[in-house]
Amino acid sequence: MLLPWQKGIVTKIEDGAEDTRRYWIEVSELASFDFKPGQFVTLDLPIHEKPNKRWRSYSIASWPDGTNVYELVIVLDKMGAGTPWIFNEIKVGSEFTFRGALGVFTLPEDLTQHDLFLICTGTGIAPFRSMVNHIINHNIPHKNIYLIFGCRKQQNLLYYEEMKALEKKDPNFHYIPTLSREEWEGKSGYVHPVYEELCVSRPDAKFFICGWKGMIDEAKKKILEMGYDKKSIHQEIYG
Repeated sequence: MLLPWQKGIVTKIEDGAEDTRRYWIEVSELASFDFKPGQFVTLDLPIHEKPNKRWRSYSIASWPDGTNVYELVIVLDKMGAGTPWIFNEIKVGSEFTFRGALGVFTLPEDLTQHDLFLICTGTGIAPFRSMVNHIINHNIPHKNIYLIFGCRKQQNLLYYEEMKALEKKDPNFHYIPTLSREEWEGKSGYVHPVYEELCVSRPDAKFFICGWKGMIDEAKKKILEMGYDKKSIHQEIYG
């Protein structure tokens, strides 16, 4: 059964990175907006007469905290219809019509059986930010978690300081940003060599991948070539 459409009020907006904004949305009719880390909401934007041409889905970037506020992080697609409308029209106090939370891109119940590889590019970090904060905040037992985040330049690194702080807090959480268009003190290049190197010894692992289709397709191919079963791969495609 489809969830009903709800109203959310934008209470705060911040720039997140180049051409990226963070939106905090309050569901005032609820005391608590409940969701599982990794789920998404679908926005109904007034940009077309046909409903299915108006809908845009975004992973929730915050984590369940018992409040009725959730965060979205949205990158501007200048050639699209949805994000230019959001960037131009949505202000603090504006109202979103949304449905959610939805989706099955969520954590395994037992995190002690496998290492967890969270592979993403751009705003694909959103569901993983939710997952990692949830795990660490609740002291959920887990093996190694590797967050491998690919961007072009340092200015594109969403939540950088937050992830570095979480890495210091939890010795089994490993934050590995890599930049494809800029040399810096961290890793350079694409995400694929990073997890390939970490998986040389074939640890028991589950792979969660979020980003553009091309990156996901290449990652799935490489993970299967390393000898992992396709059941160990979970994906969420953007765009």
